[in-house]
Amino acid sequence: MSPSPWTWPLVSAGVNHVPTRPRPLDVLLVEDSAGDAELMIEALLSESSLSPRVTVVEDGEEAIAYLRRQGRHAGAARPDLILLDLHLPRKNGHEVLADVKQDESLRLIPVILLTSSDDEDAFREAYDRHANCCVRKPSDLDQFALTVKKIETFWLQMARLLREPQSLPRTPPDRGGE
Repeated sequence: MSPSPWTWPLVSAGVNHVPTRPRPLDVLLVEDSAGDAELMIEALLSESSLSPRVTVVEDGEEAIAYLRRQGRHAGAARPDLILLDLHLPRKNGHEVLADVKQDESLRLIPVILLTSSDDEDAFREAYDRHANCCVRKPSDLDQFALTVKKIETFWLQMARLLREPQSLPRTPPDRGGE
């Protein structure tokens, strides 16, 4: 059994946190490397006006349980963005990606696939499975942090994210006789 997921920033008991937005942005980070997870969290939270809540799970099966709010994840927040490592234990990133994009209640959540590999076939497979973006993790620590900041800038500040799938129109708009 994998360890419990953890959420950053940690919430202190008895302390009221007043959000500046209607609801903080939630990021699910699926990463089995504690070092990479710490770097990503630090990059997401440093100098950020958004203060996203970042939940970390360490393997693919735990990610799916979290996303489907199963078992101990029954009260989990629906993430606004998923940062998904490719090489994971128990269920790899491609398999998690396929599950997410085949699930009608999850498929609209943007999934950013992260890998230290340069394998063109791995990127192609991820895009075939409808990854929203594939990013190679730089080996240089400063470049790694910069890459995560760029992901945050685009996906959490510039892109328009749908907070819940119910916000989509159920019928196509009228095309005026087209």
